[in-house]
Amino acid sequence: MKWRVTWVFWAIMALHVAAVLIFTRGFLLTRTELPFHSSCSDVSDSPCFSRSGAAGSNGTGGSERCWTKPAVDRVVIIVLDALRFDFVAPSAFFKETKPWMDRLPVLQKLAFKEGSSAKIFKAIADPPTTSLQRLKVIPSTSDYISKLNPGGLPTFVDVGNSFGAPAITEDNLINQLIRNGKRVLMMGDDTWVQLFPHHFKRSYPFPSFNVKDLHTVDNGCIDNLLPSLYQEDWEVLIAHFLGVDHAGHIFGVDSLPMIEKLEQYNTVLENVISVLESQSGPGGLHENTFLLVLGDHGQTLNGDHGGGSAEEVETSIFAMSFKKPLSAIPAELGISCEYASDERFCISSIEQLDFAVTVSALLGIPFPFGSIGRVNPELYALAAGTWNMEKLKSDNPEYHFKSAEWLHNYANVLCINAWQVKRYIDIYSASSLIGFSSDDLLHVANLYDEAEAIFARKRDNFSSKSELSRLSTLKSQIDAYLKFLGSVAELARSKWTEFNLTFMGIGLGMMLLSLLVHVLAIKMVNELHNGSFNPIGSSGISFGLIFAFFIVAIRACSLLSNSYILEEGKVANFLLATAGVAKFRYSIMKRKRIFEAGLFLILICLLRFTIEIGLSKQAATSAFLHSSTSWMIGIDFNHPVLVYILQLLPMLALIGLAHLLHKSTADGCSQRICRFVVMGTIASYVLIVVYWASESNMLGLALINTARNVIPRIIYAIGIGQMLLLAFGQLFNGSKVVDHRSLFSKTVSMLSAWSPTVIILSGRQGPLIALASIVGGFCIVMLQNIEEESDGTAKPLVVNPLSVMEWSLLALSMFFCTGHWCAFDGLRYGAAFIGFDEFVLIRQAILLTIETFGFSHIIPVFGLPFLVLRHKLFAQKDLFVQLSLAYMMFGLIMAATVTVTILCVMIQRRHLMVWGLFAPKFVFDVAGLVLTDVLICLASLYYFCQPEDLKLETNTGGR
Repeated sequence: MKWRVTWVFWAIMALHVAAVLIFTRGFLLTRTELPFHSSCSDVSDSPCFSRSGAAGSNGTGGSERCWTKPAVDRVVIIVLDALRFDFVAPSAFFKETKPWMDRLPVLQKLAFKEGSSAKIFKAIADPPTTSLQRLKVIPSTSDYISKLNPGGLPTFVDVGNSFGAPAITEDNLINQLIRNGKRVLMMGDDTWVQLFPHHFKRSYPFPSFNVKDLHTVDNGCIDNLLPSLYQEDWEVLIAHFLGVDHAGHIFGVDSLPMIEKLEQYNTVLENVISVLESQSGPGGLHENTFLLVLGDHGQTLNGDHGGGSAEEVETSIFAMSFKKPLSAIPAELGISCEYASDERFCISSIEQLDFAVTVSALLGIPFPFGSIGRVNPELYALAAGTWNMEKLKSDNPEYHFKSAEWLHNYANVLCINAWQVKRYIDIYSASSLIGFSSDDLLHVANLYDEAEAIFARKRDNFSSKSELSRLSTLKSQIDAYLKFLGSVAELARSKWTEFNLTFMGIGLGMMLLSLLVHVLAIKMVNELHNGSFNPIGSSGISFGLIFAFFIVAIRACSLLSNSYILEEGKVANFLLATAGVAKFRYSIMKRKRIFEAGLFLILICLLRFTIEIGLSKQAATSAFLHSSTSWMIGIDFNHPVLVYILQLLPMLALIGLAHLLHKSTADGCSQRICRFVVMGTIASYVLIVVYWASESNMLGLALINTARNVIPRIIYAIGIGQMLLLAFGQLFNGSKVVDHRSLFSKTVSMLSAWSPTVIILSGRQGPLIALASIVGGFCIVMLQNIEEESDGTAKPLVVNPLSVMEWSLLALSMFFCTGHWCAFDGLRYGAAFIGFDEFVLIRQAILLTIETFGFSHIIPVFGLPFLVLRHKLFAQKDLFVQLSLAYMMFGLIMAATVTVTILCVMIQRRHLMVWGLFAPKFVFDVAGLVLTDVLICLASLYYFCQPEDLKLETNTGGR
């Protein structure tokens, strides 16, 4: 019987994994990467090639032209990771001045000085806003490292590669630089050498994934940047700083380390600009150098990024040309910008998508084959002109001549730009199974033909027209090209991923099949042992089953709404409170367990409060805090007494946990292994107290960083040892019969083995959350079946579905109470480096998984046997059956909600928030489902010993 039940769990897990993989293949499709590369000779096939001066920066072609005539000789690209827009823009742009604003005054001074050769842009990134995606975009326009990619859009599935970036094989800006003889020097974030392993003339990579380290990468850049500016062995220099990103992750935006980092960057930029200006004279090394200071993405006030909020997708680009005289954009182009409140400053916007193709045009190299960006006119004008219209009046004939000359040059560049994009779209659609629809291709083709036709109709008599007529013609030509390029970009954003509905339908169907398997398995086990869902023995369906079904159905339906997904923690807490009120009502009616029912309601209220204002960084932007702060008036959270209380409280909670464990060994642990495991856990608790005391310097225990890393590693080692001890104990004693006492010992041992690791990774909130979990679980266990208990001797033969449902909702509430939410910016990356400074993918991924799902999945699954230990009069066979049913019901609830999530994602696949909300929700839910399945399978191997009376029945039947 044991293996029969265990086999069901493994089969369901396999079914879920297959369903998730198939659905994911249909939903999170990646853009097809084409193996083609642009070359200088390609442009001869374009309709732009035959035009006089097709790409010359001054209207004339020449032998030095490839696609466009080079406008700059050298480019310095300084990437400041997670650079928020309000780090760069003057505080006058915002309603309220914050401490972190105006900390880069050197950029503001240069950008807004009269006659300046510098400009600040607001850069808009496409989500997901992880650094890898932004890096792919810089070269390609997907993410800055991905942005140096071809200039294409990032795909959501790329997030999975953010911790182990594969080399980029698709054509990209870095590749074009190398193919065209440009030497590239790189320093800083080592992600660059992972993406481009053999591309750099010289490189100085530094490890980037230790978010606790604010200085190693930055100091490496500083040490190498200034000396490199005096060297002649490069045409493109890339320096990628990480300090602001790491400071945000650890301390948040509104923090002293963040301000110190920004001020450090200001000093570095002052030095860089000083060196470049000192050598920008005629014949100087940097006479024609172009400086770009940019962010790859923004960050929230909590320091998170990965989503699609304005704080995360808005960053900044500072561009400065050292060439004289300057160029300006003709007013006829109608460039718009955003003014500050005092109208002294104006900042234009640029799509990150446009970065790669604009830099390619400036350097005179072919545009990356997969680029769908446009050459930005303002960024291009900073370097691509040798005229100055600043002093010319609009009624001056020379003004119209210069304007027409500039517009003619820019129209020729856009012609090549549009031709490249059209070529890519045509080849992509012909080569990819997930290309654009025929209607979309027809629309794009019509826009392109219209742009070409405008110039063709007037090309013959263009030279004989007046300057004003030329300006009108060129303006129409440019508008047509920009309309085409904008349409392609929007089309790619909305339909780049053509969802495979067949795969998505199969995946959804398999999830529905898994629900049927769950139900049939529950029915089989229940009927096989003459169980009943009605505790008092009647043939009807119990209130608990009906109410549990009702609650699960409500929660499942709530997942179909984006608003309820955003408030999922509050929804779970409300439904848990609904069940708690029902239990409280029955406890009053029957005059039983009133204390436990009241305590449960109080706990739910505290959890609701915690979900709102948080014990973690999620509280930093809480709407509740901003709208309900009156209760906090007069409270100084920096008061020494309050600081000590907040530091001591988690340690006192740990002492309470240690006391509970010690009491459990005295009262219930019958196995020697259990006592050893609990002793190890109490020792780990002591180490955690020492670790936290050393962090806060409460007892003068300040430890050097290396020594501080030793304590978490010892705790991890103790936990691994405890697991191995329990595994060997099960392996050599697994044939022993199961009873209440041994099951209690096993459960306490498993939970105590996991708890120190989960607690230390969760931070100082860990002990408090652990105590809340114990109190909540205790109340659920004690109130089980209270609504249907009678005064007679009938006892329940089947675990109450309502209690399992409450257990599931309590676990979900713990996920949100610990400061997590279903988005990539809800991951607490710093936890992965507790005890370690260096990044190892598998190790850090395991630690991050334990921290994310510890209190919401690992502890609840292994603690589920407590639900069946409440009724000590059960026979051993009934205990085994109840434990099997409890895990089946728990798995069914999880599978049902994930199935609805999958259905929601399928329905909302074209929703505006599909990648910002529904896709992250899908990823977190399916990850939680697979983890739950794995844990249930492991729990079945650990807890399910064949009962003695069932053995006797089997032997008797065999005879």
